[in-house]
Amino acid sequence: MSVVNLVSFEDALASYDPVMGLEVHVELGTATKMFCGCSTALGAEPNSQVCPTCLGMPGALPVVNAAAVESAVRIGLALNCEIAEWCRFARKNYFYPDMPKNFQTSQYDEPIAFDGHLDVEVDGEVFRVDIERAHMEEDTGKSSHIGGATGRIHGAEYSLLDYNRAGIPLIEIVTKPITGAGAKAPEVAKAYVAELRELIRALGVSEARMEMGQMRCDVNLSLRPIGQEKFGTRSETKNVNSLRSVERAARFEIQRHAAVLSEGGTIVQETRHFHEDEGTTTSGRVKEEAEDYRYFPEPDLVPVAPARDWVEELRASLPELPRLRRRRLQQEWGLSDKDMQSVLNAGAIEPILETVAAGAPADQARKWWMGELARRANESGTDLTAQPITPAQVARICALVAEGSLNDKLARQVIEGVLNGEGGPDEVVAARGLAVVSDDSALGTAVDEAIAANPGVADKVRSGKVAAAGALVGAVMKATRGQADAARVKELVLERLGVEG
Repeated sequence: MSVVNLVSFEDALASYDPVMGLEVHVELGTATKMFCGCSTALGAEPNSQVCPTCLGMPGALPVVNAAAVESAVRIGLALNCEIAEWCRFARKNYFYPDMPKNFQTSQYDEPIAFDGHLDVEVDGEVFRVDIERAHMEEDTGKSSHIGGATGRIHGAEYSLLDYNRAGIPLIEIVTKPITGAGAKAPEVAKAYVAELRELIRALGVSEARMEMGQMRCDVNLSLRPIGQEKFGTRSETKNVNSLRSVERAARFEIQRHAAVLSEGGTIVQETRHFHEDEGTTTSGRVKEEAEDYRYFPEPDLVPVAPARDWVEELRASLPELPRLRRRRLQQEWGLSDKDMQSVLNAGAIEPILETVAAGAPADQARKWWMGELARRANESGTDLTAQPITPAQVARICALVAEGSLNDKLARQVIEGVLNGEGGPDEVVAARGLAVVSDDSALGTAVDEAIAANPGVADKVRSGKVAAAGALVGAVMKATRGQADAARVKELVLERLGVEG
């Protein structure tokens, strides 16, 4: 990889304003492809989910997927877009082996949704990201380049093509130029993609899993000298597939552009590849303009004309949007902005809500997901919700603590047992013998032994130093392996010593 000159991020921002444009592709979770009846299920044998239509065979005619159109309208409405009364598809012509038709069926000058916005928050400041358009199109196939050091076509010995993905419905969401973010531009880019992902998931139109390619972001970036209105030449970093990488790609390109411009160089309008391991980008190919694709209306598809009453029905059926939902939950849970951000960063909102739905109080659900379970997830390097414990099981643990059958120490052992595959909470309690001991006859002996073993402490308690009883309670807890009811133990200690609590 060639060495790229960079200036510091601070120096870049001292001279230039970053201008961003984000293009996000979302694979819709429909059962069949955009223009044919082939399955979209993941994991099938290569080239087993294809037909004459998605392979572009002569004479095969496409039919628009109605569920994909509905998903597109719902996305447009959630993004505060206008929904076109009439729109149509076009052919975007270019050659690449993963395009079996040698053109992509997309929308060009007549998208289904346009002129919207999405508000995002960074460090307490709200940024409005204006949406240029959201349009329907189809995905390409998958190329696997074998041999070579990079896994890309350059230097590969040969390539394998899988057309199972070719024709899967996509929505491409394109922002208008994002200006005025300054030093927060990379964070705004990350926050926008994160908010968009949450919105897509809330709508139920896609799982939007970036690591699986279900949601990908192209980061367009240019710099303009501070005080000037004209935008600079942009670069487009393609197919960035994580929130962290969106931020890193934007930051790197700001530094790279600034270095080129400060040395009197010229920015090349091109696509670039992002490298996760180093957080850098490298040149791809010179970027085409729209006219290079020779767009023309798709002759084999009729226009799409969403009925106004149907659009309004969809608008009325939209779920509570993520930002409003977070604000409501923050108030209901009584959390500070910092605490709510921690819950959001941990991906804990959904498991907490599901645990509450299973009967646990919100504060207890948050305590266990953000405490013991978050700690274990960090130690194992897994996502919080990828751990083998369900919200219903966490709710049962909360119930056992609330009824006095478990204390916090024992509850942590129960969580350990569930995660180890030893069964549900009640099975782990029974198998490990973890229930709290609160029976007076069982505790009395342990209390008497603790008093006999600590006569000096007992005398202090008798003389009125009630706080000293904590040492005796601790001794009983140790003797019972943490299974004693600490509150009842203290009562018994004070009774034995003739002291009022």
